[in-house]
Formats: sequence, C-alpha cells, structure tokens
Amino acid sequence: MNAEPWTPAEFEARLRAVPESRYHDRHPFNLRMHAGELTQEEIRRWILNRFHYQRHIPIKDALILAKLETTELRRMWIRRIQDHDGRRAGEGGIERWLRLGEAAGLDRKVLLSGEGVLPGVRLAVEGYVNLCRLGTPLEAVAASLTELFAPDLMRTRIDAFERHYSWLDAEGLQYFRGRITQGRQDSGEALELVLEWARDRDDQERAVAALAYKCDVLWVLLDAVDRA
Repeated sequence: MNAEPWTPAEFEARLRAVPESRYHDRHPFNLRMHAGELTQEEIRRWILNRFHYQRHIPIKDALILAKLETTELRRMWIRRIQDHDGRRAGEGGIERWLRLGEAAGLDRKVLLSGEGVLPGVRLAVEGYVNLCRLGTPLEAVAASLTELFAPDLMRTRIDAFERHYSWLDAEGLQYFRGRITQGRQDSGEALELVLEWARDRDDQERAVAALAYKCDVLWVLLDAVDRA
C-alpha cells in the first residue's frame, strides 16, 4: 500500500531540510574560504574548476526547457539560459564568472579551454547534466532547489572576499551580487512547480532525492578542489 502523500507544508519542509544539512556552504573548503584562510592559488583553483560547473548551467537548463510542455513554462525557464549566456556578447553569468577569473589573475582563454579541470569535477558536473537529461521534469527542477540557499551564501561570499581577499579586484564580484536576486527568483519559481507537480508520495520522495543528489554534486566538486 502506498504511503500517504505529505501535505504541501510537510513536503516543503522536507525539501528545505535537505540543503539545510547538506548544502555546500558547510563544506570545509567553503568554511576556510569564508574565514579568509585560502591562498591565492587555492582561490584560483576553485574559480577555474567551478567555471566548469558554471558553463554547464545553461546546458542543463536547455535540457530542462525541452521537457516543459507549455509555452508559459518554457517562457519562464528560458530566462535562466539568458541569465547565464546573456542576451548579447559581453553579458550574462558566464561572462561575469570569466571576469571573476581575470580579477583573480587567470587568463580567460585558460578558463574557456578547460585545461586543469579536475577529473572529480568533470564527473560531478556530468552527473548533474545527466540527471537533467535523463530524469523527469520533476526531478530536474527539484534538483535546482539548492538555489533556495544561494542568496545567503552569495552575501557571505561577497563579505568574505571584500574582507579577506583584497588582492582580487572587487569588480570581479559582480557574479555573486547578481545571483542574490536571481537565485531568489529562480528558487521561488522552481519550488512552486515542484509543490504543484509532486502530488503523490512517490513523486515527493523522488523530488527530495533529486535535491539531495544535487547537494552531493556540489559537495563532491569541492572535495575534488580541496584535495587537489
């Protein structure tokens, strides 16, 4: 006999509980970053490897977009691709991350080449892209709910960089500033969809599992960077 579905409030609480305990803001590497304990080389290594994740965000969003069946949903989701790719050259989150790399002393050609990306990072990112490619729309959208916790992380990160890493040009922090507002909007839209779509217990548990998997992706990525 199938278990009774959680109420919407119970389901949302279970979703939020996943990143509360497993989001990568708790990872030792991020804790050291925010405490000002990383070297310039460690910051650069993180920027380079995290860019491999950043450049795949519009790819995974395009895979999700292809699964959405209505004009309204596609119109809403396509904004995420535009936020990262930009509407024209020189705009968007990927461009802002490249500028972060330049502010830290990295050549954008190196970032774009993918040279130096760690195998563990490649595997983690590939796993997330494959979830969005092969999973249900519910699972793919639920995995994006790590954005619920992104705005607070971005505020902490901005403060840490301004306080501890003054060698990095402050203009390079624009990516983090932009994600405070975008992350709040993205997570609000995604949460509404997940709560609407997951009506039975099996779907609710699949959504929670997908979000937990995404938390694992972000954690494993930092594991690779931290142990390099």
